[in-house]
Amino acid sequence: MGEKLLEMNDKYLRLSAEFDNYRKRTLKERSELLRTAGEQLLVGILPVVDNFERALSSMENATDVTAIKEGVTLIYSNFKEFLARNGVKEINTLDAEFNTDQHEAMTITPAPTPDQKGKVIDTIERGYMLNEKVIRFAKVVVGK
Repeated sequence: MGEKLLEMNDKYLRLSAEFDNYRKRTLKERSELLRTAGEQLLVGILPVVDNFERALSSMENATDVTAIKEGVTLIYSNFKEFLARNGVKEINTLDAEFNTDQHEAMTITPAPTPDQKGKVIDTIERGYMLNEKVIRFAKVVVGK
């Protein structure tokens, strides 16, 4: 009986040590994953920064305003594509029903038409979702 108890105690100690090692390893892997995930995101933003720097540099001597507008529009478009590839999407506000899960009412105003009551009339600041989770509420004007 004593030998059986020693064997069970030994198994328990080994299992406890294995679990402790597993816990430490998963904590380390998780923190490493979070660190590198942020790093990958920032590396993806660097080309946008490069494009802005080129645009700022070219604006110093530029005389063609249309070309500058086109360049900035292109940079904006590239950045929006980058956000979409990383799971960020804009919250719909145009004629949408006011929804407290996605919208933040900054002001309430009389609706121009009866069918716009309880709907978003104007957007003050766009809202965004990351993989179906709101990361910034849309700031809107609601019709009453």
